[in-house]
Amino acid sequence: MRYIFLIYENEVIAAQRTEQEQMAVYERYFTFTELVRSEGVYEAGDPLEETATSTTVRIREGSILNTDGPFAETKEQLGGYYILDCADLDQALAYAAKIPTAEHGSIEVRPIMQLPG
Repeated sequence: MRYIFLIYENEVIAAQRTEQEQMAVYERYFTFTELVRSEGVYEAGDPLEETATSTTVRIREGSILNTDGPFAETKEQLGGYYILDCADLDQALAYAAKIPTAEHGSIEVRPIMQLPG
């Protein structure tokens, strides 16, 4: 089953890391990515630019409304994702616990819907 791993952390706290601290986080992500590639479950994954670069689109009463920034005020922001093809939820949760941001943010694990055809 394919799962998406949505990686959330507080951008304000993350921005306070020194360059050395940030490089250490990147190294841990590189290690995790190599693990899931070597185990044959990796399908995709990317970090996202910070929420200040995003635009949210809504249609209300037939009008298109574009808003700078994320769709909601939250303490943690979506910072990246992985898509992994796991045997089951238990395996997916085990991988989620290995994603570095799980230690100070959160990882939402959600099955990807399989559409017919």
